[in-house]
Order: sequence, then C-alpha cells, then structure tokens
Amino acid sequence: MSTSEVARPAGFLAGLNSRNHHRALAVFMVVVIGHWAEHLVQAFQIYGLGWKTSDARGVLGMPFPKLISSEWLHYGYALVMLVFLWALRQGFAGRSRQWWNLALALQFWHHIEHLLLFVQAQTGWRLAGQKVPTSLIQLLVPRVELHLFYNTIVTIPMIVAVVLHRRASKAEHELTGCTCGLRPALSAS
Repeated sequence: MSTSEVARPAGFLAGLNSRNHHRALAVFMVVVIGHWAEHLVQAFQIYGLGWKTSDARGVLGMPFPKLISSEWLHYGYALVMLVFLWALRQGFAGRSRQWWNLALALQFWHHIEHLLLFVQAQTGWRLAGQKVPTSLIQLLVPRVELHLFYNTIVTIPMIVAVVLHRRASKAEHELTGCTCGLRPALSAS
C-alpha cells in the first residue's frame, strides 16, 4: 500500500462513514431536532404558559402521557444519541473530529445520568433519599433546566463539528472516504 492510500475498514460502519455519511448525519440531525422540539415545547409550557412541571409534557407527552413519564423513553434517546455519535465518528477528521469527540464525551456523561435515572425507575432505589429518580447533577439543578443544558452542551460541539466537516479540505475527506460537502467534479461538456 502506498503512502497516499488509506486503509479503511469494510462493512456497515465503513459505508456509514463514507458514501452514506451525509445521509446518516441527516437522519441523526432529524432525531436531534425532534428531541429539541420536545424540550423547547416543554420549556414553553412551563415558562411561557405557566404550567406546572408535571403538566408540561412536551409534544409527545400530551397525547401519550405515559410515554413521556417513562424513563425507558429518556434512556433510550440518550443511548441512541450515544450510538449515533460513536457510529458516525469515523467520518470526521481533523478539527471536526475533535469537536465531534467533545460531543461524544459530553453525551457519554449525559447517558450515565440517564442510566442512573433508569436504574432508579426500574428498581425503586432512590439516590440520596429523593422521592423520585434523580441524577447526580439534578441534586443541584432542576431536571427541566438540566436537560436543556445537557442538550445544549452536546448540540453545540456537534454542530461545530458538522460545519467544519462540511468545509473540510479534500485531503481530510480522503482520510475518511466521506464525500460530505465535496462538490462532484464538473463534467467537460
């Protein structure tokens, strides 16, 4: 193999991070936007409409109150975010990879917090004698505000990573095999 060739793994993840990276990122961003919609609507219900936190259930929680109060949904979303951030990581290089790694690390912690909530909901055990499942940082910051904060600190580096990735040099894209942001060569007509 010459020095200009790059050894890339084969298989599903390789395709996801090369020829399908643009589509996979688009699907992931739809998931992220949907989750943001839930949190923003819930915050509006609390702060804009003056609803009690227990009544502010976001978009899905209004028609499906049991769904939104279930730790299964919250933990599932935290896990999906973590998996997407990990699975799409190989498609990034250079500075965009650094920002993506930051989002991945922050989401890993967010996932640990949700795992702690999930375990409490399933077992009946409560952290620090609280009446409801409570995460570590939630001992200091209310849950609605905490999750707005978590989603913000994960989303910002993720967006920075995507913008840098889409503007990356051809050399960076060649490292990953990804074609995001590359313009197809114009055919000579």
